[in-house]
Amino acid sequence: MSRAFYACLAKPVTPDRGFETAEFEGRVLRAQAAMRSAGLDAMFFTTEPEIRYFTGYLTRFWESPSRPWFLVLPQSGKPVAVIPSIGAALMSKTWITDIRTWSSPDLEDDGLSLLASTIKDRVSKAGRIAVPSGHETHLRMPLSDFERLKAALPLCEFTSDHGIMRSLRMVKSEAEIAKIKTACEIAGRAFDRVPEIAQQGRPLDAVFRGFQSLCLQEGADWVPYLAGGHGPLGYEDVISPAGPELLQPGDALMLDTGLVHDGYFCDFDRNFVAGKPAPELSAAWERLLEAVEAGKEAAMPGKTAADVFHAMDKIVTGGKGTGDAGRLGHGLGMQLTEWPSLIASDQTVLQAGMVLTLEPGIALPGGGLLVHEDDFVIREAGPEQLSPLASLSLPRLD
Repeated sequence: MSRAFYACLAKPVTPDRGFETAEFEGRVLRAQAAMRSAGLDAMFFTTEPEIRYFTGYLTRFWESPSRPWFLVLPQSGKPVAVIPSIGAALMSKTWITDIRTWSSPDLEDDGLSLLASTIKDRVSKAGRIAVPSGHETHLRMPLSDFERLKAALPLCEFTSDHGIMRSLRMVKSEAEIAKIKTACEIAGRAFDRVPEIAQQGRPLDAVFRGFQSLCLQEGADWVPYLAGGHGPLGYEDVISPAGPELLQPGDALMLDTGLVHDGYFCDFDRNFVAGKPAPELSAAWERLLEAVEAGKEAAMPGKTAADVFHAMDKIVTGGKGTGDAGRLGHGLGMQLTEWPSLIASDQTVLQAGMVLTLEPGIALPGGGLLVHEDDFVIREAGPEQLSPLASLSLPRLD
């Protein structure tokens, strides 16, 4: 390995890991205030981001679908973790003190009776129990077990969380914003080094592997998402895995990364061109930069997600509506994509502290696409860019 490689690995990355206990206490208190307003006695959670939001429990073990995990949040007091015993040691390092475990997997009772007894401990017999529901939510437990849980608590009413989790997670704390910004800075350093791994004649899959390596060298914890494309007048789509096709002279190359730092994502792309760009590429790039600027001007507190969509769509389609991608950006945080969606029908009101991606795309002659994405946090005075500034002209690869 080269001396430069080891120097990259030794780079100091970042601010402190994790959060102060006060961060989690504030989240719990805000959730409980909303629960009281909605007449809810408890909420219970089954997914990684929901459980981590209230506990700080960060592990890659969620990649395994074999075991269910639960967290019960009563209307008052601290959350209760109901988790497989394999996770107890790590959960004990969080601020959670009531940790109830069972040996999992258990084909007869995989935590179900323990979850039911925990809810009984914290809720009145006829309590209202909420589960996150609606767009971009799911229940991470067997549906048959959920039905058994309801049968074990016959006097309880299971209901929607009335959008409480969505509203809480949409607005980030300064500590969360700092982690997203750090992730953006890591990706920015990796993008600056793309000429090291992307040259004319190099296979696209080798470029993708090389870029993931750059992200890790620059400080990413992991790189769960990497997409992109290439072609002489844009690319076919922005989600396909890379193949062995060679990067040809004149090709546009796009890399879009969602790397993770301390549990928080960045999500932005950068475009390059192998050699001299076609005039159509250069013109499309200028329009994309113009569209992002229009989106920034619209992304003010009190405006809506739809307002931001229309501002960008006016530039990229003349107001005809977006194409196959379906939206022109989204929320960002503990997950690669979060609420809201920048679409014509999303009337979510923007608030200071929301983190958004602005992601306009343009169709080029011949059916190709050119897409540009950057990350911003909404402030009272307007958006603040979290991702590094993009080049005013397409960076060239020799």
